[in-house]
Amino acid sequence: MRRLTLALSLVIAGGPAFAERTVSGAEFERMVTGKTFYFDRFGRPFGAEQYFEDKRVIWAFEGGQCQRGIWFENRSGQICFVYDGDPAPQCWDFIEMPSGDFHARADGADPSEDLVTSNVDTGDLDCPLPDLGV
Repeated sequence: MRRLTLALSLVIAGGPAFAERTVSGAEFERMVTGKTFYFDRFGRPFGAEQYFEDKRVIWAFEGGQCQRGIWFENRSGQICFVYDGDPAPQCWDFIEMPSGDFHARADGADPSEDLVTSNVDTGDLDCPLPDLGV
């Protein structure tokens, strides 16, 4: 509630109501390596991504199958992901908000569609290893 009050007071006072900072690839690497980030979209759980030391990742949509991939920083400074089975890079801006929230915004997407970090931990995603039999 305090964040909302502060934001509203800035709008009413005519000051900047919204400032954000896009993190660099090096900052992103320091922030995410060895962690699992859980993301919401439109206030509902959307998915989670586990980040490894060698820029490998595992992404899982909420209630969905795991996808393995890698991340890299492109020439524009965006963080891009390539997942097994889909060679097309998916590029995002990772943004620190003044409130302390961490958002991911797909290339060209409206801010209302941001993925918002809801939790961060050091646990593993529940993903079976590839090529394991049942």
